Amino acid sequence: MAEPVLGMLVNTRKPGAVAKARFLVEWGKKNGAPFHLPPYEASILGLQGPSDEEWKKIVDIAVVIGGDGTFLRAARYILGAPIALYGINLGHLGFLAAGKEHEATEDIQAILKGKYSVQIHSVLEGRISRDGEETYTLYALNDLVLARGALARVLHVEVHLGDRLLNVLPADGVIVSTPTGSTAYALSAGGPIVPPHVHCMVIVPICAHTLYARPVLAGDKDVVTLVPRGDHRDLLLTQDGQLGYEILPGDKIEIALNLEKGVRVIHLPSRSYCDLLHEKLQWGKGIVTYEKE
Repeated sequence: MAEPVLGMLVNTRKPGAVAKARFLVEWGKKNGAPFHLPPYEASILGLQGPSDEEWKKIVDIAVVIGGDGTFLRAARYILGAPIALYGINLGHLGFLAAGKEHEATEDIQAILKGKYSVQIHSVLEGRISRDGEETYTLYALNDLVLARGALARVLHVEVHLGDRLLNVLPADGVIVSTPTGSTAYALSAGGPIVPPHVHCMVIVPICAHTLYARPVLAGDKDVVTLVPRGDHRDLLLTQDGQLGYEILPGDKIEIALNLEKGVRVIHLPSRSYCDLLHEKLQWGKGIVTYEKE
């Protein structure tokens, strides 16, 4: 089997990530595993690169150097292309970019030898409608979040599941998350941790002004609809916490899993999802120790 064609996506705003990219580009040249960089990253590193569309056609696996934010941007960049992503973490938490900086060359060698698996991570598709006309369609690997702006006013949101009204939430906002995003904003708002192989959506209220608001799971074929009510004019829908869209009362936000567009994520056998939870959340490290009698 032929070795996969490697690409590289880099957080060019981090000097450490650029330095690591330069190192790996030279390492790849010496070891017969050249990296192809899209035009922007190539220009930053002083290299020649193909066009964006050509890059997406020739690359099989893209190494993402940065943190989880870089990984999220990379996922949107390659969405719809059959490219698998492997993240090398130079950020803080590193749930998506799970590879360690000092193990980068060893991990890439393992990938070139085929010692990895690919998992499809679900993607949200959100459709925003205003006065009956669709205005935006957007995709998110982590979450779509409807929230109020700077003013400390309660937001009332109708939450529909399919064609039925689920709840009218008085809250600071509502998160609709994928399993991938369950360890991001949804987790800090009190949502459950859902492994990426479980195809569902997580609906999590933000600072709900009621004792009875709880996270809810929706199925992989369900449609979640959010409709803000009242006269609140300072509303924003954020896409993976990186892009924002102005929302007005009465706008309809329909959210579902796109079953055709998924993000292919590389997993190494030495680093399971449970290992990631142990490392990032310090699970399995109790404060009580026992000695053998």
